[in-house]
Amino acid sequence: MDIKQRIENSPMSAFQWLVVAVCTFLNALDGFDVLAMAFTANQVSEEFSLNGAQLGVLLSAGLFGMAAGSLFLAPFADLFGRRPMLLGTTALAAAGMFLSSTADSMTSLAIWRIVTGLGVGGILACTNVITSEYSNGRWRGMAVSIYTAGYGVGATLGGMAAVWLQAHYGWRSVFIFGGVLTMVAFLALLAVVPESVDFLLTRRTVRTTQKLGRLARKMRLGTEDVVLPEQGGTASGSGRNAVFALFSPQTRRVTTVIWVAFFAVMFGFYFVNSWTPKLLVTAGMTESQGVVGGLMLTLGGTFGSLLFGALTAKWAVRKVLIAFTVLSSVLMVVFISAVGVLALAFVLGVLVGMLINGCVAGLYTLAPASYAPQSRGTGVGWAIGIGRFGAILAPLAAGTLLDASWTAGQLYLGVGVVVLVAAVALALLRSPGTGNAQQPAPAQAAVQPAKAE
Repeated sequence: MDIKQRIENSPMSAFQWLVVAVCTFLNALDGFDVLAMAFTANQVSEEFSLNGAQLGVLLSAGLFGMAAGSLFLAPFADLFGRRPMLLGTTALAAAGMFLSSTADSMTSLAIWRIVTGLGVGGILACTNVITSEYSNGRWRGMAVSIYTAGYGVGATLGGMAAVWLQAHYGWRSVFIFGGVLTMVAFLALLAVVPESVDFLLTRRTVRTTQKLGRLARKMRLGTEDVVLPEQGGTASGSGRNAVFALFSPQTRRVTTVIWVAFFAVMFGFYFVNSWTPKLLVTAGMTESQGVVGGLMLTLGGTFGSLLFGALTAKWAVRKVLIAFTVLSSVLMVVFISAVGVLALAFVLGVLVGMLINGCVAGLYTLAPASYAPQSRGTGVGWAIGIGRFGAILAPLAAGTLLDASWTAGQLYLGVGVVVLVAAVALALLRSPGTGNAQQPAPAQAAVQPAKAE
């Protein structure tokens, strides 16, 4: 059988949904990790006598690590396989969490935060790809959206756990708890998540053919022998060559567009999630109302990813994603202009959270479908890494501009323009995979064939 076509057109099996669930749990660790440092910031500052600049370094250290992990570890997934890379980076993230709990200075804590970020960055590049590859054409958008929603769930539940643990056992217990969760994820990976089908297809050996046959039976795709492609690629090559492959004549257009879109969307995502409570206060709300406004964004984000997935069952991913980016840009400006009407502002906050999280889900769906199997891990990893630089820059730029007397309205207008850049870039992109001759079968991997443009 042609296993890729069978996955694309067959109903999702319980095994495939279990793979999606484990990957979603791993993505939730990203949400927990980001808020773990935020919620422990006060106690850490008191113990190590940190000033604002030093605390800022600690808060950014994990994000820098995640960017480096996505950029420099992800290419090895195309060399050695997604599963070995996932196991290694998950173990690295667990080690970073546990070691963070032993830190005796700001310097050592920053180092262990970078180590944790390296692991998380490598995890995200692989889990995104595996979620996409083990989903069929009909449910791929929804599966990736569920995976993306894991971030918000991890941030919400993890944040609540962090507050309770810190109150009863101190800030170090938060990182110990994170390490334990990451080890649980490691065991779940070991027991459930297989190697990428597309990676196995690039290895023309008897052993990989046998693995593909076992996977086909687990997914209830049939008992026929697996047919390998007539001209299989190879997964060999250096990480450096894999990065260069992103700018080959066939892929440089899609790489440029996806990098611009990831940077702009992540810039907007981290701006609204980092600065909204404070900017709502500067715009006229009370402090408690500002916190509620921030929570509305988080609440909306959990449902936004799922809404995006539901819409991709009817329309092409790229079209839905462009619509979400344009609406995000517009509603950001409307949201900050409506602070005088409390109920309206909160409703708009939910909508902004839904739309900007839907944009992230859309990019996570689009990116894997845009690269051939031989460079998919590298392509997705570098896209996420570039996006992390937008995440790092957004809070810093907002703070600098606020010090330069920009108003909340001006900041939201500026960020809205940045997000609109993503929509313009995506409008210039051809349908996923059309410029990639190496990957004919998954060319419409992110959408049903009937919905392709």
